[in-house]
Amino acid sequence: MTTIFIDSLLDDAGRRKRLYGGDIFIFSPRSSTLALCEFARQMIEEAFGEDPQHAQYRMPVEEFVAIFAPLKPKFIHHPETKTLIQKVLLDIGCDLRETYFDVPRLRGVTSHGYLTSGVGYAFPPHRDTWFSAPMCQVNWWLPIYDIEAESSMDFHPQYYNTPIENDSHAFNYFEYNATGRKNAAQHINSDTRKQPRALHLVDREPAFRFVGRPGSIIFFSGAHLHSTVPNTSGRTRYSIDFRTVNYTDVKTQVGAPNIDSHSPTSALRDFMGGMDFARIPDELIKPYEQEGASRSGERVFRPD
Repeated sequence: MTTIFIDSLLDDAGRRKRLYGGDIFIFSPRSSTLALCEFARQMIEEAFGEDPQHAQYRMPVEEFVAIFAPLKPKFIHHPETKTLIQKVLLDIGCDLRETYFDVPRLRGVTSHGYLTSGVGYAFPPHRDTWFSAPMCQVNWWLPIYDIEAESSMDFHPQYYNTPIENDSHAFNYFEYNATGRKNAAQHINSDTRKQPRALHLVDREPAFRFVGRPGSIIFFSGAHLHSTVPNTSGRTRYSIDFRTVNYTDVKTQVGAPNIDSHSPTSALRDFMGGMDFARIPDELIKPYEQEGASRSGERVFRPD
Protein backbone atom coordinates (compact mmCIF):
# COMPACT_ATOMS: atom_id res chain seq x y z
CA MET A 1 0.00 0.00 0.00
CA THR A 2 1.21 3.53 -0.82
CA THR A 3 1.08 5.97 2.11
CA ILE A 4 0.79 9.72 1.47
CA PHE A 5 2.73 11.97 3.89
CA ILE A 6 1.68 15.63 4.05
CA ASP A 7 4.16 18.17 5.48
CA SER A 8 6.05 15.34 7.17
CA LEU A 9 8.63 16.05 9.87
CA LEU A 10 10.71 12.98 8.96
CA ASP A 11 14.38 13.71 8.35
CA ASP A 12 15.84 13.13 4.88
CA ALA A 13 17.12 9.62 5.67
CA GLY A 14 13.75 8.51 7.00
CA ARG A 15 11.97 10.13 4.07
CA ARG A 16 14.16 8.38 1.50
CA LYS A 17 13.55 5.02 3.14
CA ARG A 18 9.79 5.52 2.83
CA LEU A 19 10.13 6.82 -0.73
CA TYR A 20 12.08 3.71 -1.80
CA GLY A 21 9.23 1.66 -0.37
CA GLY A 22 6.72 3.41 -2.62
CA ASP A 23 5.34 6.10 -0.32
CA ILE A 24 4.75 9.66 -1.54
CA PHE A 25 5.41 12.97 0.24
CA ILE A 26 3.63 16.29 -0.30
CA PHE A 27 4.80 19.63 1.06
CA SER A 28 2.86 22.89 1.15
CA PRO A 29 4.32 25.96 -0.59
CA ARG A 30 7.17 27.67 1.23
CA SER A 31 9.34 30.69 0.52
CA SER A 32 12.06 28.76 -1.34
CA THR A 33 9.66 26.91 -3.67
CA LEU A 34 7.61 30.03 -4.30
CA ALA A 35 10.80 31.86 -5.30
CA LEU A 36 11.72 29.10 -7.76
CA CYS A 37 8.23 29.14 -9.29
CA GLU A 38 8.17 32.94 -9.46
CA PHE A 39 11.49 32.94 -11.32
CA ALA A 40 10.09 30.44 -13.84
CA ARG A 41 6.83 32.40 -14.11
CA GLN A 42 8.69 35.60 -14.97
CA MET A 43 10.57 33.86 -17.78
CA ILE A 44 7.39 32.26 -19.14
CA GLU A 45 5.51 35.56 -19.14
CA GLU A 46 8.42 37.39 -20.76
CA ALA A 47 8.38 34.80 -23.55
CA PHE A 48 4.63 34.41 -24.12
CA GLY A 49 3.33 37.75 -22.92
CA GLU A 50 0.20 38.20 -20.87
CA ASP A 51 -1.68 35.08 -19.76
CA PRO A 52 0.68 32.33 -21.01
CA GLN A 53 -1.78 29.66 -19.86
CA HIS A 54 -4.00 30.65 -22.78
CA ALA A 55 -1.22 31.40 -25.29
CA GLN A 56 -2.12 28.30 -27.29
CA TYR A 57 -5.34 30.00 -28.37
CA ARG A 58 -3.50 33.01 -29.80
CA MET A 59 -1.03 31.29 -32.12
CA PRO A 60 -0.48 28.27 -34.35
CA VAL A 61 1.25 25.35 -32.66
CA GLU A 62 4.44 25.93 -34.66
CA GLU A 63 4.77 29.43 -33.16
CA PHE A 64 4.15 28.07 -29.65
CA VAL A 65 6.97 25.53 -30.14
CA ALA A 66 9.29 28.22 -31.53
CA ILE A 67 8.83 30.21 -28.29
CA PHE A 68 8.82 27.35 -25.80
CA ALA A 69 11.71 25.33 -27.25
CA PRO A 70 14.43 27.90 -26.42
CA LEU A 71 12.70 28.92 -23.18
CA LYS A 72 13.17 25.45 -21.66
CA PRO A 73 17.00 25.37 -21.78
CA LYS A 74 17.15 29.08 -20.91
CA PHE A 75 15.46 28.28 -17.59
CA ILE A 76 17.19 24.93 -17.09
CA HIS A 77 20.73 26.26 -17.41
CA HIS A 78 20.30 29.73 -15.90
CA PRO A 79 22.76 30.22 -12.99
CA GLU A 80 19.95 31.59 -10.81
CA THR A 81 18.01 28.35 -11.24
CA LYS A 82 20.79 26.34 -9.59
CA THR A 83 20.94 28.77 -6.67
CA LEU A 84 17.19 28.56 -6.16
CA ILE A 85 17.31 24.75 -6.24
CA GLN A 86 19.98 24.78 -3.53
CA LYS A 87 17.69 26.87 -1.32
CA VAL A 88 14.80 24.45 -1.89
CA LEU A 89 16.97 21.48 -0.92
CA LEU A 90 18.09 23.19 2.29
CA ASP A 91 14.52 24.23 3.09
CA ILE A 92 13.32 20.61 2.86
CA GLY A 93 16.11 19.35 5.10
CA CYS A 94 18.57 17.86 2.61
CA ASP A 95 22.29 17.77 3.40
CA LEU A 96 23.95 19.55 0.48
CA ARG A 97 27.14 17.57 1.07
CA GLU A 98 25.22 14.34 0.39
CA THR A 99 22.52 15.48 -2.04
CA TYR A 100 23.11 15.60 -5.78
CA PHE A 101 20.56 17.11 -8.16
CA ASP A 102 20.10 17.25 -11.90
CA VAL A 103 19.01 20.32 -13.85
CA PRO A 104 15.31 21.11 -13.42
CA ARG A 105 12.98 20.60 -16.35
CA LEU A 106 10.42 23.22 -17.35
CA ARG A 107 7.27 21.48 -18.64
CA GLY A 108 4.35 22.80 -20.63
CA VAL A 109 1.36 20.51 -21.11
CA THR A 110 -1.17 22.16 -23.39
CA SER A 111 -4.91 21.56 -23.37
CA HIS A 112 -7.12 19.48 -25.66
CA GLY A 113 -4.35 17.90 -27.73
CA TYR A 114 -2.91 21.18 -29.06
CA LEU A 115 0.65 19.86 -28.55
CA THR A 116 1.34 16.36 -27.21
CA SER A 117 4.78 15.64 -28.70
CA GLY A 118 8.29 17.06 -28.66
CA VAL A 119 8.67 19.94 -26.18
CA GLY A 120 5.09 19.31 -24.99
CA TYR A 121 5.34 15.52 -24.83
CA ALA A 122 2.50 13.83 -22.95
CA PHE A 123 4.10 10.88 -21.17
CA PRO A 124 2.23 7.57 -21.18
CA PRO A 125 2.53 5.39 -18.04
CA HIS A 126 6.25 4.92 -17.38
CA ARG A 127 8.90 4.65 -14.70
CA ASP A 128 11.84 7.05 -14.82
CA THR A 129 14.04 4.02 -14.13
CA TRP A 130 13.16 2.78 -17.64
CA PHE A 131 14.92 5.96 -18.83
CA SER A 132 18.23 4.98 -17.14
CA ALA A 133 17.44 6.65 -13.81
CA PRO A 134 19.09 4.96 -10.80
CA MET A 135 16.85 3.11 -8.35
CA CYS A 136 17.73 5.67 -5.64
CA GLN A 137 16.36 8.59 -7.67
CA VAL A 138 13.77 10.83 -6.00
CA ASN A 139 11.54 12.99 -8.21
CA TRP A 140 10.42 16.49 -7.17
CA TRP A 141 7.43 18.06 -8.98
CA LEU A 142 6.10 21.61 -8.52
CA PRO A 143 3.21 23.39 -10.31
CA ILE A 144 4.05 26.95 -11.36
CA TYR A 145 0.44 28.14 -11.70
CA ASP A 146 -2.77 26.81 -10.17
CA ILE A 147 -3.62 23.42 -11.63
CA GLU A 148 -6.71 21.24 -11.71
CA ALA A 149 -7.31 17.50 -11.59
CA GLU A 150 -7.74 17.64 -15.38
CA SER A 151 -4.15 18.85 -15.87
CA SER A 152 -2.16 17.00 -13.23
CA MET A 153 -0.23 13.70 -13.13
CA ASP A 154 -1.61 10.21 -12.61
CA PHE A 155 0.10 7.75 -10.29
CA HIS A 156 -0.48 4.02 -10.67
CA PRO A 157 0.67 2.57 -7.32
CA GLN A 158 -0.74 -0.89 -8.04
CA TYR A 159 2.30 -1.41 -10.28
CA TYR A 160 4.97 -0.36 -7.79
CA ASN A 161 5.78 -4.00 -7.00
CA THR A 162 4.31 -5.49 -10.18
CA PRO A 163 6.65 -5.91 -13.19
CA ILE A 164 5.56 -4.55 -16.56
CA GLU A 165 7.04 -5.87 -19.78
CA ASN A 166 8.84 -2.97 -21.44
CA ASP A 167 11.67 -2.23 -23.88
CA SER A 168 14.01 -0.37 -21.51
CA HIS A 169 16.74 -2.90 -22.38
CA ALA A 170 16.99 -1.20 -25.79
CA PHE A 171 17.14 2.36 -24.45
CA ASN A 172 20.57 3.99 -24.60
CA TYR A 173 20.56 7.21 -22.60
CA PHE A 174 23.70 8.57 -24.27
CA GLU A 175 22.17 8.26 -27.73
CA TYR A 176 18.95 9.84 -26.46
CA ASN A 177 20.92 12.83 -25.17
CA ALA A 178 22.55 13.26 -28.58
CA THR A 179 19.38 12.94 -30.64
CA GLY A 180 16.07 12.53 -28.80
CA ARG A 181 16.39 15.36 -26.29
CA LYS A 182 18.33 17.66 -28.59
CA ASN A 183 15.80 17.33 -31.45
CA ALA A 184 12.62 17.53 -29.38
CA ALA A 185 11.45 20.77 -31.04
CA GLN A 186 11.36 19.03 -34.42
CA HIS A 187 8.51 16.79 -33.24
CA ILE A 188 5.30 18.80 -33.45
CA ASN A 189 2.48 16.71 -34.92
CA SER A 190 3.93 13.34 -33.92
CA ASP A 191 6.80 12.01 -31.81
CA THR A 192 9.00 9.31 -33.30
CA ARG A 193 11.81 9.50 -30.75
CA LYS A 194 12.95 6.18 -29.34
CA GLN A 195 11.74 6.14 -25.73
CA PRO A 196 11.08 3.15 -23.46
CA ARG A 197 7.46 2.08 -23.23
CA ALA A 198 5.27 -0.63 -21.78
CA LEU A 199 4.87 -3.37 -24.39
CA HIS A 200 1.32 -4.19 -23.33
CA LEU A 201 -1.66 -2.06 -22.36
CA VAL A 202 -1.34 -0.80 -18.79
CA ASP A 203 -4.49 -0.54 -16.70
CA ARG A 204 -4.59 3.16 -15.82
CA GLU A 205 -7.18 2.56 -13.09
CA PRO A 206 -7.13 2.75 -10.17
CA ALA A 207 -4.99 5.87 -10.22
CA PHE A 208 -4.72 8.93 -8.05
CA ARG A 209 -3.57 12.47 -8.75
CA PHE A 210 -2.67 15.53 -6.67
CA VAL A 211 -3.90 19.08 -7.07
CA GLY A 212 -1.58 21.53 -5.32
CA ARG A 213 -1.05 25.26 -5.14
CA PRO A 214 1.88 26.89 -6.95
CA GLY A 215 5.07 26.05 -5.09
CA SER A 216 3.76 22.89 -3.48
CA ILE A 217 5.99 19.81 -3.93
CA ILE A 218 5.29 16.18 -4.66
CA PHE A 219 8.13 13.75 -3.88
CA PHE A 220 8.07 10.25 -5.29
CA SER A 221 10.45 7.48 -6.27
CA GLY A 222 11.68 7.35 -9.85
CA ALA A 223 10.44 3.74 -9.79
CA HIS A 224 6.78 4.81 -9.45
CA LEU A 225 4.64 4.28 -12.54
CA HIS A 226 3.16 7.66 -13.47
CA SER A 227 1.76 9.42 -16.52
CA THR A 228 0.62 12.78 -17.88
CA VAL A 229 -3.09 13.41 -17.44
CA PRO A 230 -4.61 14.27 -20.85
CA ASN A 231 -5.15 17.99 -20.24
CA THR A 232 -8.79 19.02 -20.67
CA SER A 233 -8.69 22.02 -18.33
CA GLY A 234 -8.63 24.63 -21.10
CA ARG A 235 -5.29 26.00 -19.83
CA THR A 236 -1.67 25.03 -20.43
CA ARG A 237 -0.15 23.45 -17.33
CA TYR A 238 3.36 24.73 -16.57
CA SER A 239 5.44 22.87 -13.99
CA ILE A 240 8.99 22.26 -12.78
CA ASP A 241 10.47 18.89 -11.99
CA PHE A 242 13.93 17.85 -10.95
CA ARG A 243 15.56 14.80 -9.41
CA THR A 244 17.93 14.07 -6.56
CA VAL A 245 20.10 11.19 -5.42
CA ASN A 246 21.93 10.69 -2.14
CA TYR A 247 25.68 10.13 -2.51
CA THR A 248 25.86 7.37 0.11
CA ASP A 249 22.85 5.60 -1.40
CA VAL A 250 24.55 5.69 -4.82
CA LYS A 251 27.77 4.34 -3.34
CA THR A 252 26.06 1.51 -1.44
CA GLN A 253 23.50 0.86 -4.19
CA VAL A 254 20.51 1.45 -1.91
CA GLY A 255 17.17 2.33 -3.50
CA ALA A 256 13.81 1.09 -4.66
CA PRO A 257 13.52 -2.54 -5.78
CA ASN A 258 14.32 -3.02 -9.46
CA ILE A 259 11.56 -5.22 -10.81
CA ASP A 260 11.59 -4.42 -14.54
CA SER A 261 14.17 -1.73 -15.48
CA HIS A 262 16.99 -2.90 -17.76
CA SER A 263 18.54 0.12 -19.49
CA PRO A 264 22.24 -0.60 -20.22
CA THR A 265 23.32 2.99 -19.48
CA SER A 266 22.93 5.35 -16.52
CA ALA A 267 21.76 8.94 -16.10
CA LEU A 268 23.88 9.39 -12.95
CA ARG A 269 26.33 11.69 -14.75
CA ASP A 270 23.58 14.31 -14.92
CA PHE A 271 23.69 14.87 -11.16
CA MET A 272 25.65 17.70 -9.52
CA GLY A 273 26.70 18.10 -5.90
CA GLY A 274 24.37 20.34 -3.94
CA MET A 275 27.33 22.10 -2.37
CA ASP A 276 29.83 22.53 -5.22
CA PHE A 277 28.11 21.21 -8.39
CA ALA A 278 30.77 18.46 -8.69
CA ARG A 279 29.79 15.37 -10.68
CA ILE A 280 29.52 11.86 -9.26
CA PRO A 281 32.83 10.00 -9.79
CA ASP A 282 32.80 7.61 -12.73
CA GLU A 283 33.94 4.70 -10.59
CA LEU A 284 30.68 4.91 -8.62
CA ILE A 285 28.63 4.93 -11.82
CA LYS A 286 30.29 1.90 -13.37
CA PRO A 287 28.22 -0.69 -11.39
CA TYR A 288 25.04 0.93 -12.77
CA GLU A 289 25.96 0.26 -16.42
CA GLN A 290 26.11 -2.98 -18.34
CA GLU A 291 29.42 -4.15 -19.67
CA GLY A 292 29.65 -3.72 -23.40
CA ALA A 293 26.99 -1.00 -23.54
CA SER A 294 27.58 1.50 -26.32
CA ARG A 295 29.27 4.72 -25.19
CA SER A 296 28.41 6.62 -28.35
CA GLY A 297 26.37 9.78 -27.98
CA GLU A 298 26.51 12.28 -25.11
CA ARG A 299 26.99 11.09 -21.54
CA VAL A 300 25.64 14.41 -20.20
CA PHE A 301 23.03 16.37 -22.13
CA ARG A 302 24.23 19.76 -23.28
CA PRO A 303 21.84 21.95 -25.31
CA ASP A 304 23.13 23.81 -28.35
